[in-house]
Amino acid sequence: MKIPMARSIFLVMVLAAGGSGNARIQGQNLVIIRAGPRLQLPGVIGQGMDKNTAGDVDCSSPAHWDADTMYMFYSTGHPFRSSGPDLFHLSRPSQRVSFDNEAAWTMGGRWIESTHKADDGRLYMWYHNEPPLASGRTAPRIGAMVSTDNGLTWHDLGIVLEAPAGSDNAESANKYFVGGNGDFAVIADNEKEHFYFFISTYHRDKAEQGVALARMRYEDRDAPKGKVFKWHKGGWNEPGLGGHVTPVFPVSVDWHRTDGDAFWGPSIHYNTYLNGWVMLLNRARDKDWTQEGIYVSFSTDLADPTGWTKPAKILDASELEKSKWYPQVMGMDKAKRHTDKLAGRIARLFVAGVSKWEVVFRKPGQEDSPD
Repeated sequence: MKIPMARSIFLVMVLAAGGSGNARIQGQNLVIIRAGPRLQLPGVIGQGMDKNTAGDVDCSSPAHWDADTMYMFYSTGHPFRSSGPDLFHLSRPSQRVSFDNEAAWTMGGRWIESTHKADDGRLYMWYHNEPPLASGRTAPRIGAMVSTDNGLTWHDLGIVLEAPAGSDNAESANKYFVGGNGDFAVIADNEKEHFYFFISTYHRDKAEQGVALARMRYEDRDAPKGKVFKWHKGGWNEPGLGGHVTPVFPVSVDWHRTDGDAFWGPSIHYNTYLNGWVMLLNRARDKDWTQEGIYVSFSTDLADPTGWTKPAKILDASELEKSKWYPQVMGMDKAKRHTDKLAGRIARLFVAGVSKWEVVFRKPGQEDSPD
């Protein structure tokens, strides 16, 4: 939500951050959240803001490496970029990026949610778009772009994911959305055969609400329109443009009710220590998207949407700052080119561009505490 604004071995129990910097451990935990030095990403500096302060972050902040330089993007209706030698030394203030179709664009804000740097140097990104509706709310959709200058300028490749026609709920109690597909993450599998899209869905039918999956062949990245297919009833058989979904994490209470209860806004990375995939999620508990907490889920196979573990809570909303949305893991090993898409045993945990925590991953049965 943006408007200004072997598979089951990962059995996760809750771990909370202690004020002393030590983790409070409960049960056979595989995720430890512990206090760390506070770090705030450069974000977006709006008009009238002090350029020497940290800016706003209103979505996930994807990063990539080019040689010894890390690039990271932030969005608040339009993306900005900063760069530096590592996560802790990114340039401030961030710089506004440009799209090749900005002059004629009338379809609302665009936020960069995910990026991928190909071996040929081309940078791909996927954006959350919010077309304006007469009601003042929106039904988001997802588009793709490509850049040859590390994301300072972009060529729009078009919309690749949207909800079925007629699936909006004009009577929705939701503060922001009446329908749509958005608030997502995209990641390539390790074999570079497919890109996987983890999307939040706001269909009028509760059965199609929640976090759902779609995928596209890696080789179709330069002409993606019509090449994305949604997971539905056991197969990748629904078109990305207008197709139906079977959510991996269905909502508990309809998004369009005042007491809506749903996971949304996933971020995902490959963890080299666990040799598996890690997803973080928000959980909204009403029509205003009030944050209930941050959750984690695990999988060893992106191609199996049913293989994700039941989300387990790792942070309560009371421990968060700012908008309290958009959790993501950021790897810290520069030599291994860690980013939001790749991390090891110890990484930083960010929520809305703020990190006060380290996240430590532990294998089942492991008793030692890492430094």
